[in-house]
Amino acid sequence: MATKRETILARLLTQLSGTTDCGTRIYRSRVTAINNRSGNSLVIEPVSDTCDLNVSTPMCDWTLIVRVSIIAVGDASTSADEAADSSVESMYAKMTSDLTVNGNAIDVQCQSIDFDLVDADQPTAVVSTNWAIKYRTDVDSISS
Repeated sequence: MATKRETILARLLTQLSGTTDCGTRIYRSRVTAINNRSGNSLVIEPVSDTCDLNVSTPMCDWTLIVRVSIIAVGDASTSADEAADSSVESMYAKMTSDLTVNGNAIDVQCQSIDFDLVDADQPTAVVSTNWAIKYRTDVDSISS
């Protein structure tokens, strides 16, 4: 049986499929280089997961911070952050389309959008969105 956190992350990966201009270049916790010559890429990764014990229930109220990044390459007529924009818009809509993550979460909230412009073999942008996903488990199990 998977933890609720892993269930949420797996569901988000499915939910983000078909993100504009990313095709099948959607990855979970990727740490190796990405070749972006054929379009944008999306990477989803967990950042932290904190627990607050809710003594009145007794349940654990969790806040999972997830980073979803779009990696895009610009060209002579489009800056890299402009090249990322349609993918960011599509990803944002997909992240907010099901705020319960298929019944596994209480809420999904966007926390920030950060821009890193990188001088790679071509101008590249990494547009990262940070999301707080609230969910609850039993006090004695992170799977339920």
